[in-house]
Order: sequence, then C-alpha cells, then structure tokens
Amino acid sequence: MTTLSMSLPTIASGGSLKAYLNEIQTFPLLGRDEEFMLAKRYKEHGETDAAHRMVTSHLRLVAKIARGYQGYGLPLADLISEGNVGLMRAVKGFEPDKGFRLSTYAMWWIRAAITEYVLRSWSMVKIGTVAAQKKLFFGLRKIKESLKIYNSGELSPTDAARIAESMNVPEAEVIEMNRRLSGGDMSLNAPLSDEDAGEHMDFLRDEGPDQEALLGDMEENHLRSQMLVRAMENLNERERHIISERRLSEDPVTLEELAGEYGISRERVRQIEVRAFEKLRAAMTIDVDEDGALGVA
Repeated sequence: MTTLSMSLPTIASGGSLKAYLNEIQTFPLLGRDEEFMLAKRYKEHGETDAAHRMVTSHLRLVAKIARGYQGYGLPLADLISEGNVGLMRAVKGFEPDKGFRLSTYAMWWIRAAITEYVLRSWSMVKIGTVAAQKKLFFGLRKIKESLKIYNSGELSPTDAARIAESMNVPEAEVIEMNRRLSGGDMSLNAPLSDEDAGEHMDFLRDEGPDQEALLGDMEENHLRSQMLVRAMENLNERERHIISERRLSEDPVTLEELAGEYGISRERVRQIEVRAFEKLRAAMTIDVDEDGALGVA
C-alpha cells in the first residue's frame, strides 16, 4: 500500500496535531453496504481508491486508540502514525465476506502496531515476546494507582509485594519494571504541542478495555484463530458452511434458512452443526496437546 500511504493526511515535522485531527474528521464514515462494496472492489480488483476510502474513514478510530497509549512518554503524532500502519495492514487483509465490520477487524491491527511501537521505543525495556512481562509493562501504572501508590521512585518492599500479589508475578520483576518505567516517566501536565494548549492528562481516559487486557486478548485470539483454521480443515464443505453461518457469524443464520438452502430438515441441520462443532473441539484439543497452547471453552 505504498501509493495509498503517500496520499494519506500526515502530521508534518513541527506541524499542528490539532490541524491533523480536524482534517481527519472531514472524511465521511461508511455504512455497512458501502464498506462491503469497497472492500470487494479492493480485494477482487485491486482498486486503490476503494482502499483509500476505507482507510480514511477509519483514521479517527486510530487517533482515538492512540490516545490510550499516551502515558508512556511518546508523541501522540508518532503513536497515530504507527496506528495508521496497522490500519492499512488491516484493510489489506480484510475479508468482507466473513460478515464483520472493518472497524472490528482493524482495531486489533491498530492496537498491535501501536503496542509494538511502544515496546520498541522503550530502549531500556528489553522484554522480548514474553506475554507476562508485556502485561506487567502496560499494567504497572494502573495497579499502582488502584493501590494508591503514587511515588515515582523506588518501591518499598511492602508496595512491591502488594503489586506482585495483585498481578501474580515475582516481586523482582515488579521492582525491575518499575525502575525502567520510572526512568522514562514524563509529566502528564506537559502540553501536547506548542500549538495545542491541551495537556497529556486531558486525553488519558480510554473508554475501551485496559491495555494489558487487550494485549492478552490479542495474543490469545491470534492463537485461537490459528487453531480454528487448522481445525476447520477436518470438516467437509457443508459442515464448514453450516458452522460458519451458525457459530462464527455476527448475525447467525437460522436453522430454517439453512434447511431451505440444503433441502433438508431443521433437525438435520442442527445435527450437522452439533457434529461439526464436536469435530472442531476434538481437533483443537489435539492441537493443544501437541503444541501446549490454549484450551477450548
């Protein structure tokens, strides 16, 4: 999407963030049907103008998500730029026929891109891919606030023990992560930019889930998705269609509709659905046993 990225609004070096935020508000939101047709045009015919409209209509979503990551001392403009990269990747991989809206699919790509940028940018935080350490990185501030621990320096042994117990991690990891984060802390009362009188504190509230919960959800959902794709290969074409329409769709099809489509009874459709679901459970359970991954609810 190189051509597409070059035509998107940008926050120039030294430019006004407020001007950018005002500009992206001018792009119209897309209705479900219009979004579906644009996605089909891009996926089937490679029409970049269709992809451009899908991206620009979701730029304000990126800005909203990026604001939830402002407590890590990084410029909001950079967070937005990284989120836009995630958005473009989401548009490229979006499958309109699955029935989901682009915003639902793109949210995970946007958060993943910003999360990885935050981790890369904290040069003193070398936490690799260990999910527990990432969770500690994003959750420590919130836990300290909930326990009314407001000091920005070294944790007392008592406070370290309280945090470790709350997050179910070793005290040594809590102490080490607190030192790393304290070294990079910034004033939340600092202005956003010379042109914008607002403060970072003004934008810290995020109406969505906590960052640490989202991180865990993204990793778990990714693993489950991979397992589900592998398990679906054990079903025949009719079973895959019925289980997709009944269990994997935001708007499930009724037994009666599927019965009419296949010329069989509603009870027969239900039996096929149950059998297909059990085959999925069995295949995913084997996957867990072999890879030591996730369980199946």
